[in-house]
Amino acid sequence: MTDTIAKAATTFPFSIAGFNRYRGLFLLGLAGGVGIVAGLVVTAISGITYQLHILMFDLPENSRLSAQAVLASPWMALLPLAGGILMGLSIVLARRWRTRSPVDPIEANAVHGGRMSFRESLIVTVQTIISSSFGASVGLEAAYTQMSSALASHFAGRLALRRNEVRMLVGCGAAGGIAAAFNAPLTGAFYGFELIIGVYSAALLPPVMVASLAATLTASHLGAIQSSVEAGDLSLISSADVLPCLALGLIGGGVAIGIMQLVAHFERVLSIAKCPPPIRPALGGIVVGLLALITPEILSSGHGALHVQFNASTAPAMLLLLFALKAIASIVSLGTGFRGGLFFASLFLGALLGKLFSAAMVFTGLAPHLAPELAALVGMASLAVGVVGGPLTMTFLVLETTGDLAISVAVLFASVMSSFLVRETFGYSFSTWRLHLRGESIRSAHDIGRMRSLIVAAMMRPDVRTAPITMTLAKFCDRFPLGSTERVIATDDDGIYQGIVLVAEAHQVFRAGGDVAEGNIEPLLKYTDRVLTPRMTAKDAALQFEASNSEELAVVDNADRRKVVGLLTEAYLLRRYAEELDKGWKDLTGESA
Repeated sequence: MTDTIAKAATTFPFSIAGFNRYRGLFLLGLAGGVGIVAGLVVTAISGITYQLHILMFDLPENSRLSAQAVLASPWMALLPLAGGILMGLSIVLARRWRTRSPVDPIEANAVHGGRMSFRESLIVTVQTIISSSFGASVGLEAAYTQMSSALASHFAGRLALRRNEVRMLVGCGAAGGIAAAFNAPLTGAFYGFELIIGVYSAALLPPVMVASLAATLTASHLGAIQSSVEAGDLSLISSADVLPCLALGLIGGGVAIGIMQLVAHFERVLSIAKCPPPIRPALGGIVVGLLALITPEILSSGHGALHVQFNASTAPAMLLLLFALKAIASIVSLGTGFRGGLFFASLFLGALLGKLFSAAMVFTGLAPHLAPELAALVGMASLAVGVVGGPLTMTFLVLETTGDLAISVAVLFASVMSSFLVRETFGYSFSTWRLHLRGESIRSAHDIGRMRSLIVAAMMRPDVRTAPITMTLAKFCDRFPLGSTERVIATDDDGIYQGIVLVAEAHQVFRAGGDVAEGNIEPLLKYTDRVLTPRMTAKDAALQFEASNSEELAVVDNADRRKVVGLLTEAYLLRRYAEELDKGWKDLTGESA
């Protein structure tokens, strides 16, 4: 009987013995399942928000909130205020239900190995639905990616998957959310690669693409309210358009930096004014409501307004006014605490910027043939790359929107210029900038959490050789003969660190004789001010080794008491650091066993 069971364990494909052989197929199936879940998430969230828009703003069927010329009633300008009050209540309740700021997919993959809290993500999703439904100038993409990635992380945790596999599935969830939202599987896939996983590799391509495609098909089949970009009829691009497109890319990156900084400055002003966080959304709702009386195009993400502006011939003065109003609405909405993303808002703002740029080029005669539709696409991608990140993501969005490879190449050049400017002068996308303001040094989704977990406590050797500082040099040389050890830690009577004695140097001084040879070991102490602590990271420990020029350093319990608890060598530290870097790279590229 036992032999039969053992034989079955080695032949059944997904048994413990045979699982690793088929692990790739299993993960591919999981990625497809995550994509289906992402499609369901997008369908549910977009449907709820759309129905609330119709109900509260008295919209006609099959119309978008931001596509309205005027509000059906001036009293509807109070709806953002009502949403702000609900947001304030949700902030108060959320404080009781959680003890930390919610972790988004980028932070989860960068610091926590892909682990996300389902409860925190549910709170974020509900708050985003409230914000967008009541007209706050934010997009739903934050809810799409947050909930889809959180569910993927939850499934991965239940299955006890490896760290790199959890991160991959989190990327699949976010990719599926964006793909389903925009009906653009390539856009979603590269969103997952560039922004959530942090790298593209051939090993990661199949699961991420499967998730994106599954999410797109699911959302389309279920009739999700998708935010696909409709650019209309486009003229052919010429070589004369390339330089203006590159210039527009730089302008888009600069404007993106300005918007991100204005959000942070606005939040800082509210903090200086000591305005309580639960009150802030209501104040933001008042501002958004007043702006909506001027034009409803500033409400919600702006998908309907983008469609209108792509197909309308609007005067430059009106474009400038609309750009300013939408920018103010988005900055105020995010700065006062409404939940949501700037993905689609940045697309809308970028399209307006592009049309303004085209009008300026035609007026000045610098590029009289630059079509406003082409400039709108280039501006849309450039500003969005600056805010969101991901030049390939935005390029594929334009490619899937237009089907025009030549235009997509021009968009790619402009997006690269925007990304370069933001990276060199600012260094952050909107998501990583907000994490930076919170104290996190995250610039991308690369897995720095693995290196943060590599601390001195995990590498030190606890069995240290010690000697009291009052020990005579003769007794020291007798206890520690040459070859027995290289260094000995000197302590006082209470085990408090005093310094390190080099055994070879001690023997040399003893043989030379003199006053020092007849005294204790105190004159031979080295590195008296250089110690490590157990919670110190490998990077900080390496800096201490470099500053002290020592091959070994003592580890003390804390910097104040300095009781010796271990010893760490520089060689072992560097070897472990290199091993973790190698593991991290294999995790990123999907090459780990």
